Amino acid sequence: MNKKVFLAVMLGLLSSRGAFAEEASPTYMMDEVVVSATKTLNSISDAGGSSVTVITAEEIENSGQETVEELIKGTPGIDVAANGGMGTKTSVFMRGADSQHTLVLIDGIPSNDPSDPNRAPNISNLTVDNIERIEIVRGPVSVLYGGSALAGVINIITKKGGKVPATYVGAEGGSYGTMKFYGGTSGSQGKVDYAFALSRLKTDGFSVYDENNACINPTNLSFEKDGYANTTLSANIGARINETTSLEGTFRYTDARVDVDSFGADVPEKTTDSEQFSGRVALKMKYQSLFSTAYLNISDQNRDNRTGDVSEDTFHGHTYEIGWQGDLSLIDAHVTSLGVSYQNENMRNEDFSPASMLSKEAYTGSIFLQDQWSIGDMKLVGGVRYDNHEIFGDTYTYRLAPSYTYGNTVYKFSYGTGFKAPSLYELFGPYGNSELKAESSTAWDAGFEHRFSPVLKVGSTYFHTEVDDRIDFDRATSLYTQIAGSTTITGVESFAEWQLTSDLFFGLNHTYTYTQDADNEELVRRPKNKVAFSGSWNATKKAKLHGSMQWVGSRRDSGAKDADCNTTGKLESYFLANVSASYDLNGQVRLYGRIDNLFDAYYEEAWTYASVGRSAYAGVKVSF
Repeated sequence: MNKKVFLAVMLGLLSSRGAFAEEASPTYMMDEVVVSATKTLNSISDAGGSSVTVITAEEIENSGQETVEELIKGTPGIDVAANGGMGTKTSVFMRGADSQHTLVLIDGIPSNDPSDPNRAPNISNLTVDNIERIEIVRGPVSVLYGGSALAGVINIITKKGGKVPATYVGAEGGSYGTMKFYGGTSGSQGKVDYAFALSRLKTDGFSVYDENNACINPTNLSFEKDGYANTTLSANIGARINETTSLEGTFRYTDARVDVDSFGADVPEKTTDSEQFSGRVALKMKYQSLFSTAYLNISDQNRDNRTGDVSEDTFHGHTYEIGWQGDLSLIDAHVTSLGVSYQNENMRNEDFSPASMLSKEAYTGSIFLQDQWSIGDMKLVGGVRYDNHEIFGDTYTYRLAPSYTYGNTVYKFSYGTGFKAPSLYELFGPYGNSELKAESSTAWDAGFEHRFSPVLKVGSTYFHTEVDDRIDFDRATSLYTQIAGSTTITGVESFAEWQLTSDLFFGLNHTYTYTQDADNEELVRRPKNKVAFSGSWNATKKAKLHGSMQWVGSRRDSGAKDADCNTTGKLESYFLANVSASYDLNGQVRLYGRIDNLFDAYYEEAWTYASVGRSAYAGVKVSF
């Protein structure tokens, strides 16, 4: 990356923090700026061989979707499986790896729950409110983010205040008794900029226990509706102390309740209450060629499983991280980054039947070094990292990610290692094993992107991952244990993007994933094939139309049966289509609506758990 560009971008971030607050471009094929691939500001083309997808604010708005879960389903290399409707437990499989191998960040704040048995990410309550963009980096990036980033990172970045004050309110409603009210304001005052958002979402839902599954005996079962409610507050505030120093803070708080059913059983009055908080304070300074960031990240998560008014068990997970990162650019086209951090995670689980308490914590100290070079048409990113975990000791990871541009084609490659620390529950829970060590991976990918013209681009990437010392529950010993042998994952991600006109865009992607564990079995709930298509059309200056389609192939799931109730151990393939539209009545009032599952397809992402049928929603947003 050119030194002048690097310094200009960094100074712009310090002085205005408006680099990402501008109105999204109508062109989908622009070279997006990302931070997650290298932990520095970069265009995607300057991020070396990283495989990166950015979901922009424009794409979020055009989709009409309410949750991060729904937004990322059409992304190459990602599969999502939910145990029912909104707010239910959701697993994210990136490039076929286990859900706990993906790290979810909110404004750079690690948000995987330390009280979760596997420390898996919890995205079931993440709405799209106040989100500027979502950056997805596929492949091991433990060299930058440590444990839980074995398969990749999803970074959810919220909106920042701009120079022009803006306020909005809105309301929408639709199928399943769904209602949402929301509002927000943003702007700047002197040296301070701000963005606040508040939303309240409520739905009556449908029975999570799938009454439409022909192999479930409905005798004497009620199939009551399982509702969901979510209140989310988000804030992003920045202050310029002087021309070279700024202080910024961000936080997000969610209070949610979901009615849940058990596997293969309808359970009336069973709920899970959740509270999630993430916060960050960062002091940023620029001195000549050095850009310095000191930060404090806090993540706090609480879950209370209840039947009626009686609490059955509670989970509390808390993480705080103190760190510093320095980025130095002494010569053109070269950036060196050094980072150090201390992270403490703790969990508390209280079970009331029978009464028991588990309270544990562990720290991790880390240091990483990364170099970025731009030599003519060659981009090179390389890094090394050392982590010291209080329980299992030392871990070293590294990554090399070069890219080369020849004519209209970019050739990309990356090779790296990753790790996933055992969770506190796996170490110390009722089935815990304090002898566990970290899961480790070695992965590489190679691919290309070719631009046939300014409006047509295609690309394909082959990936290969081997995971060793994978942690799983051993039924024979009733303990968590390391699995002997390797789990192997291979696949291909391919895409095509066509900007037919400035107002008409089409995108198509296909992911092939083959997984094989140490027993030569495919991993559950991960399809071999998935195809996604999307299209957006600005029909007029006021009217926009958007459509998306997904075909998800069959995938293994223990105990699953076919339509004739024969045990097959797999879920059938399915096809979904969603459409959305918006119309600006004037500069202040926008009407919008969407239809999900247009053809009312029946499908299950997890055996016996229902998924949404055809549903329609409409709303109005008023801006001031």
